[in-house]
Amino acid sequence: MADRSDDPKNAARQAALDYHRYPQPGKLEIRATKPLANGRDLARAYSPGVADAYTVIRDDPTVAADYTARGNLVAVVSNGTAVLGLGNIGALASKPVMEGKAVLFKKFANIDCFDIELDETDPERLADIVCALEPTFGAINLEDIKAPDCFVVERLCRERMNIPVFHDDQHGTAIVVGAAALNALRLTGRDWADVKVVSTGGGAAGIACLNMLVTLGIKRENVFLCDLHGLVHEGREADMTPQKAAFAQPGGPRGLGQVIDGADLFLGLSGPNVLTPEMVARMAGKPIIFALANPNPEIDYALARSTAPDAIIATGRSDHPNQVNNVLCFPFIFRGALDVGATEINEAMKVGCVEGIAALARATTSAEAAAAYQEEQLTFGPDYLIPKPFDPRLMGVVATAVAKAAMESGVARRPIPDLEVYKANLDASVFKSSMIMRPVFAAAAQAERRIVFAEGEDERVLRAAQAMMEETTDLPILIGRPDVIATRAARAGLTLEPGRSVEIVNPENDPRYRDYWETYHGLMARRGMAPDLARAVMRTNSTAIGAVMVQRGEADSLICGTFGQFLWHLNYITQVLGQDGLHPVGALSLIILEDGPLFVADTHVHAQPTPDQVAETVIACARHVRRFGIEPKIALCSASQFGNLESASGQTMRAALAKLDAMDLDFQYEGEMNVDAALDADLRARFLPCSRMDGAANVLVFASTDAAGATRNILKARAGGLEVGPLLMGMGNKAHIVTPSITARGLLNISALAGTPVAHYG
Repeated sequence: MADRSDDPKNAARQAALDYHRYPQPGKLEIRATKPLANGRDLARAYSPGVADAYTVIRDDPTVAADYTARGNLVAVVSNGTAVLGLGNIGALASKPVMEGKAVLFKKFANIDCFDIELDETDPERLADIVCALEPTFGAINLEDIKAPDCFVVERLCRERMNIPVFHDDQHGTAIVVGAAALNALRLTGRDWADVKVVSTGGGAAGIACLNMLVTLGIKRENVFLCDLHGLVHEGREADMTPQKAAFAQPGGPRGLGQVIDGADLFLGLSGPNVLTPEMVARMAGKPIIFALANPNPEIDYALARSTAPDAIIATGRSDHPNQVNNVLCFPFIFRGALDVGATEINEAMKVGCVEGIAALARATTSAEAAAAYQEEQLTFGPDYLIPKPFDPRLMGVVATAVAKAAMESGVARRPIPDLEVYKANLDASVFKSSMIMRPVFAAAAQAERRIVFAEGEDERVLRAAQAMMEETTDLPILIGRPDVIATRAARAGLTLEPGRSVEIVNPENDPRYRDYWETYHGLMARRGMAPDLARAVMRTNSTAIGAVMVQRGEADSLICGTFGQFLWHLNYITQVLGQDGLHPVGALSLIILEDGPLFVADTHVHAQPTPDQVAETVIACARHVRRFGIEPKIALCSASQFGNLESASGQTMRAALAKLDAMDLDFQYEGEMNVDAALDADLRARFLPCSRMDGAANVLVFASTDAAGATRNILKARAGGLEVGPLLMGMGNKAHIVTPSITARGLLNISALAGTPVAHYG
């Protein structure tokens, strides 16, 4: 046999198998959410403490979600009779698919999920088994059950169960198709009531999609459903079900080619090559073609495009625009349903989901989605009808729309009192910085400040500027060439308009150029700066330009550093803004970890700070930490542990501690100590029982930028920490220097901090 190790298909297959097998088989595991480290924990978790929990639930079943995982637990149930692209593979073989579905629930909506594969093909007996699971789960996701059995199972379960039962193959597909259709009709100027729909495939997904389109406004009499036996028409007996019969057209037998004339929308959920180019040519102008068969659509994408260049085309494939993917829907509709304790997922909730998905596609693309799909144009239009699965805004937008619809339609047992707070909490679960940044954004909203970005042509800066316009009251000012900014903003799908929605400073041609270089020269004339050099700097150095703008009062704060070295930027900021007592004190990074925030300083400014500089850094850190609504607990970290070593770092921190002790300070600090003692109060007590600091430190101040920077980078790279910052302390909030690894979201966070007026900013 020939060696097939270089065969791409074989290599891809082996990679997929290895993914499922290593480092341990399968894609799921169960983890405890409560400690079980001693006898006390055991007594609470099991006997006798568990009796208190089950007694409360016995007396009031509605509180089960408060004391167990049921309120966030979904079952994915299948018998493996209709697995996408594979057909009836049986319950056991379907387990990898169902495990994958469970992983998606967790990844996209933080919903815990058990996959349950049942070796039962009788739909009524299958429904009996599913109904018996109700005490365990908060909702049921039926998956890959063949039609028409799936209709029977879902109907029986919905009738008998008091929790949401949702057949994703039907309704998940229908919701995403509905969102895509809503936006396609919007783009082509069509009205729902006038649209002619021709559909192929009368299975579960096809019928559900047609029902959704009717719910959205398409007239039932304008729907022409075809299957292997041709048009579904009145009087037809072959392969008819009540679900198909609901779309029966008057008249006799006809084929797809006979009903396609003038069709506005083709909806395919059947098989490959059903729709021919000749049929496409006979559709209405600007046809909408949803060829969703997988892996091969009803018509090849390129063939459809060449036949009708003005067509709007969607497929089920990820390698073409407008992929109709159920993951846009099911995690978030379940999230909203679980959070309000819904008894079912009704039509109002499905429509809410449709509208939420569609509206998100019409909004400006998120920076996170753009980063995940760097090679694609994510601007609302014919090739971007629906958002991408990794758009992190889906959680907040869609789940909130679903929760709102559930409450308004009367199926919510635990209504949410404030949907805005609910959405903010959902966003916080996706954007790790959202929760801790909330007080900063609230403070920034009280003032309108002008924030100048030195690297205004950078796409991350453009996205941050767009977000500032949408989420804050601050005005972004961009330093860069207007034509470059306009081109890059348009390519990114942003609505920034140079000179209109944002102010632009063009280094190559700005009427303020003479004023700027004269201001800069005036500041630097007695530091060896000749006029010619001042002119050159104001043509080429955007950081210096931004600093001059702040110094002249034309901007309130400068943000720079998306490329280049920190100290290079700091040099120009200090030259221009280092006056009236302002000077760089230190750089503070907030690292958001799974168990809470941790601040690290000084990461960039003073390579080997003096005791005076350390003390000044500690005081500045306290001021900054309080801006986040956190009471500072600051540890002075060194190799020495409370005087046990005469190391250089220990001596520096010991001297800094003495200086701090001589002041009247209103925050907790302690040192000098090792990092583990700073973060572990019990360990610290073994060395110093009389420590003046309670609990774990939340600010680590180091005696060198090497130690602080290494800690910062380790927390980011190995502990999954998300950085906010670094914040430049000591410059009166007039300038901040970020690092080249910063994201658009990070720039938005820095702009909010820069947008907060601070009278005495450390």
